[in-house]
Amino acid sequence: MNAESRLSCDRIWLNAKAATMSDAGQIEDALIACDKGRIVYAGPRDTAPEFDAVERIDCEGRWITPGLIDCHTHLVHAGNRAHEFELRLAGASYEDIARAGGGIVSTMMATRTASEGDLVAQALIRLDALIAEGATTVEIKSGYGLSLDSEIGMLRAARRLGEERRVTIVTSFLGAHALPPEFAGRADDYIDHVCRDMIPAIAALGLADAVDGFCETIGFTPAQIERVFTAAKAHGLPVKLHAEQLSNSEGAALAARFGALSADHLEHLDRAGVAAMKASGTVAVLLPGAYYFTRETHLPPVEALREAGVPIALATDCNPGTSPLTSLLLAMNMGATLFRLTVEECLKGVTANAARALGMGSDTGTLEAGKSCDLAIWDIERPAELVCNIGRNPLHARVWRGL
Repeated sequence: MNAESRLSCDRIWLNAKAATMSDAGQIEDALIACDKGRIVYAGPRDTAPEFDAVERIDCEGRWITPGLIDCHTHLVHAGNRAHEFELRLAGASYEDIARAGGGIVSTMMATRTASEGDLVAQALIRLDALIAEGATTVEIKSGYGLSLDSEIGMLRAARRLGEERRVTIVTSFLGAHALPPEFAGRADDYIDHVCRDMIPAIAALGLADAVDGFCETIGFTPAQIERVFTAAKAHGLPVKLHAEQLSNSEGAALAARFGALSADHLEHLDRAGVAAMKASGTVAVLLPGAYYFTRETHLPPVEALREAGVPIALATDCNPGTSPLTSLLLAMNMGATLFRLTVEECLKGVTANAARALGMGSDTGTLEAGKSCDLAIWDIERPAELVCNIGRNPLHARVWRGL
């Protein structure tokens, strides 16, 4: 091929094995080419075009996967709840602690008194742990401010994390997370405030990529969440939901009716909820860290989700009270050991399906031409090591938008 017919690009990675997380599957001798932050080729080396690359990176036989995606976190918050961990060890339930003023409201008090700078500084520690294991996209929810000013502060802090680090930050407004003390006994009034004041203001500021809620016996009723979702849709924001974690409130079916990106937790999801999610394309986000940490015993209906073809994602649910987890590698191991997910399901759960859960499936999550060049390069012999091993981080290099 003459020089005039060669394709120009910024860089290529070669002498690599690739787990594409797409229909192409695994490629034993792969080449990935990137130009201006986008993948222009990802496939077998022997069928690749000839490239004039500014930089050629020899991976020396290492594996490449898409950059990992944590699609459900509460990364921005102040304080910690280690004392509640001790209470649970002594026999208190999550509901007992929440009704006694602990839980989300406890973190709310600490978060409200923290400055935006403090929130950023504390969250960076948690974000850096995720980045160190190959995360290139991280979703962050508000929901610990529970007042307009505090929720705005949390979302601004989350956006700032994307300026401080080379990572894609996706934000979700979670005003309907818990009832703040000033609205005690007036849940409907608080939901009015969320719908009438908070969602319009946050949408106008462009601080949220989606609206989330907590539909549960200690959260909000399906009727209240429906009002939140209606307000979100009126302002052009997609929705997602914490659903069926502690009981079956039929929140997943409600979320599906609104075309939700995802329904998350799902330990008590029933077959009607599974069918509704299948029909709407809503992703099931499983959170094994919370299941493990709270010593839950009711497993999510993985086999029913499989049979229905509902996409399954995994996430850390990083939060101070029920899942202080900052490792997607450990989340995958937990997904396999606790929920009996396969290696492929775990890997897709933190790449392709996690991207779908954020409405980003066309932009990231697989190694395909046209997508953002977000890569994780691993010192492993086979991808199963990423799910099997506990406490070892085999990341060799992380690439975000081609760099």
